[in-house]
Amino acid sequence: MALSNDAEKIIETGVKALSDKKAENIKVIDISQISVIADALVIASGNNRKQIQAMSDETDDKLSLAGYEHYCIEGYDNANWILIGYNDVIFHLFDKESREFYNLERLYRDGKVIEA
Repeated sequence: MALSNDAEKIIETGVKALSDKKAENIKVIDISQISVIADALVIASGNNRKQIQAMSDETDDKLSLAGYEHYCIEGYDNANWILIGYNDVIFHLFDKESREFYNLERLYRDGKVIEA
């Protein structure tokens, strides 16, 4: 099953916003065939709390301007792992230590990595 046009637009807009805030190691994983929680994950890292919060803010601002509102944001205050949900796409913004610890790429290794 291919990603919906909405999911593709959310990913494209979100990845650009993350890149604008110098997010590192951005990965997009299509999990539509292996999970019911979402169709895709966008995973990215930042160097510190302020940068990760800025990545979250920029992503939310750009997607809101494009007509997509989040249904949840978790972890913003601590900012070691911020989760933002939009329709069928979930953004995971990590500090490097938390990303390594939780290793979502390994957890969803049966998903298809798509070009960010």
